Amino acid sequence: MTPKNESPAALVPPSSFEAMRVSPGLDGRAGTNRAMGNRPQIAATTDVDAITAWLARFIDSPNTLSNYRKEAERLLLWSTVAMQKPVSSLTHEDLLVYQQFLSDPQPAAQWVLRSGRKVARTHADWRPFAGPLAPTSRRQAILILNSMFAWLVTAGYLAGNPLSLSRQRARKPKPRVTRYLDDEAWTEVKLAIDALPRESEREREHYFRLRWLFSLLYLCGLRISEVTQNRMGGFFCRRDKDGEERWWLEVTGKGEKTRIIPATHELMVELARYRREKSLAPLPNLDETTPLLLPIGRQTRALTRAAVHAIVKQVFKSAADRIRARGADLESKVQRVEQASAHWLRHTAGSHMANNQVDLRHVRDNLGHESISTTNTYLHSSDDARHRETEEHHKIGW
Repeated sequence: MTPKNESPAALVPPSSFEAMRVSPGLDGRAGTNRAMGNRPQIAATTDVDAITAWLARFIDSPNTLSNYRKEAERLLLWSTVAMQKPVSSLTHEDLLVYQQFLSDPQPAAQWVLRSGRKVARTHADWRPFAGPLAPTSRRQAILILNSMFAWLVTAGYLAGNPLSLSRQRARKPKPRVTRYLDDEAWTEVKLAIDALPRESEREREHYFRLRWLFSLLYLCGLRISEVTQNRMGGFFCRRDKDGEERWWLEVTGKGEKTRIIPATHELMVELARYRREKSLAPLPNLDETTPLLLPIGRQTRALTRAAVHAIVKQVFKSAADRIRARGADLESKVQRVEQASAHWLRHTAGSHMANNQVDLRHVRDNLGHESISTTNTYLHSSDDARHRETEEHHKIGW
């Protein structure tokens, strides 16, 4: 399907999707699925411009934007290079072929990165795939593209959505959350932090920053993006109906939705300790713009998502090393902790709250879930009880 005169290097895009240039015959100006005669709601005249307009809706959600841009870019490259068609000419049958292509991008030399290599987008060895996509990744890609095509139809750019004819599967129940730390692993993580040196001023600052970061991730169930994008001024105090003062943290999270999270006594103690190490007053002001997490030293800028991710991964590595030192028979636990990421702490928070009799409605609101059905996926104790009772009462008796 790939033209013989098309070299792998032709797949290398510029530094951003928005800057991609497609030859006039393939840029979509004359796409067979263009909505001719209607009044468009966007100014786009080419497929790249139209897709860029769609992506602009997600600019405030960096992770979503990155994932959506990746899938749109892959489709655009495949459509123009392999099919020699603009995206706005793709048919339902073409997209069935594309779904098969995702399961095995061929020729691999043209579409797949060399094993173990990660290069810049503008490098000659760059490829849009690291390998065949797993079934779940393929489904996710098609869901994203279906959303894109539907929006382009609504915007008056396309006449129809070629993916709308796909067989609709019944919605499956959400799988039970498995990417979380059990009590033993969570204890090892805390011990790894507690074992850090605190002799020098820099060591103390590093230690208290880690305690503060992991308190935010666990006690509040924050996402990394919520840690990096929110400010100390989000803390506020108000009296409850019994006259007791209670602290809260207001954060703006996924989808630009704002929620308030109980700032427990433990959290406020860690906040005060961290702020003292940064030579700040123990409690923040309502209008304070100081980021929730700061670099080591005098800088007052917010850390990047990548920086926070690296900090968390280093702690997990230290915890895994502690477990490994206790014996080779614990290697499965070691590997699980090494796999963990900051988002695992959000799942851990949800799991521990749900299984320690915190009302699921409160867990839902703390984590900012849309539906209680999402929160239900954190319940693991019922499974444990089911296993224990089956073990005790259901025997074959050979």
